[in-house]
Amino acid sequence: MNNHDEALTFELKHICRQSGARYGVVTTPHGSFETPVFMPVGTRATVKTMSNEELISIGTKIILGNTYHLYMRPGTEIMDLAGGLHAFMNWDRPILTDSGGFQVFSLAKLNDIKEEGVAFQSHIDGSRHFLTPEKSIAIQESLGSDIMMQLDECTPWPAEESYVKQSLERTTRWLERCIDVWKDRKKQALFGIVQGGTFEHLRIQSVKEITSFELPGYAIGGLSVGEPADLMYAMIESIMPFMPADKPRYLMGVGSPDYLVECSVRGVDMFDCVFPTRMGRNGTALTSQGRVVIRNAIHARSFLPLDPQCDCYVCTHYTRAYLHHLIRCGEILGLRLMSWHNLYFLIDLMRKIRDAICRDRLLSFREEFFNAYKIVNDK
Repeated sequence: MNNHDEALTFELKHICRQSGARYGVVTTPHGSFETPVFMPVGTRATVKTMSNEELISIGTKIILGNTYHLYMRPGTEIMDLAGGLHAFMNWDRPILTDSGGFQVFSLAKLNDIKEEGVAFQSHIDGSRHFLTPEKSIAIQESLGSDIMMQLDECTPWPAEESYVKQSLERTTRWLERCIDVWKDRKKQALFGIVQGGTFEHLRIQSVKEITSFELPGYAIGGLSVGEPADLMYAMIESIMPFMPADKPRYLMGVGSPDYLVECSVRGVDMFDCVFPTRMGRNGTALTSQGRVVIRNAIHARSFLPLDPQCDCYVCTHYTRAYLHHLIRCGEILGLRLMSWHNLYFLIDLMRKIRDAICRDRLLSFREEFFNAYKIVNDK
């Protein structure tokens, strides 16, 4: 348990002398986790194909829940009866919930953005809803997450500069409204979200506005939405001098191995993405040499593990040939094992990144990593 009065504390333990990257520890009411950290995404109160016990066995310390999907099903009434998301899914470690905004903008039909909030139709049954900053916080309070996110406006890429500026300023006003209704500050932390698209001056405007509010942590939104990697890195670099050093920095929706390495070098502390489980269910493994598309015929007679450098349960018990067979036959076990491996790979990668930071050799680790890892540009 967190012994402090705040719902979340961040202790910066070490700054890599070679890169400036950070190693820290975040403490919440449901336990602590080391940073940099990757958070598996439990969209509908489950990380797809994985049990909680399996997640714990691979070293998962914190997961993400999706406010939009949990509001749609099972809804806040059931969540209140269950006693919150932790009790509902029997997960006793930290949970971060997003605001629901990204899904409203990307999944829901006929969304209409106004200053008051966003009107939308459910992607499930077409029912009409109106999501405001206040309602987003109320839903997240029902979920009982350790870390709540403000409602923000998610701008696409590319977007006109005038629209991005209008959007980021609305996000700032929405943050103020979220703070006004944020109730139990000893049990739930609230993060603000920096927007600004791929315009450096707008990113700087946003980070100054968002960090003017004293909060337990801050997130970077609106990146990894189709823009080139170099442009994403440039946006992160432009705002880092303005991000408080004593607060965790969360880059939303990023989870490919190369991005995790590069963004950790640039000072990011927290990451999440559906990437590893989605890739696994589609038959692609993340390995130290790059991606392996296991359904390809070349693997039908390969009795090697997915990754000879990996010591996860999948790589120590099953061959590529067997996994190829499972995926080609559509067997559920194939989806589970591929997801298991991919999640382990990313969680282990973050462990290696933290170790390299503490040993003041993260740039050396990055060079070693990319000497072996082949990048595929389809994030």
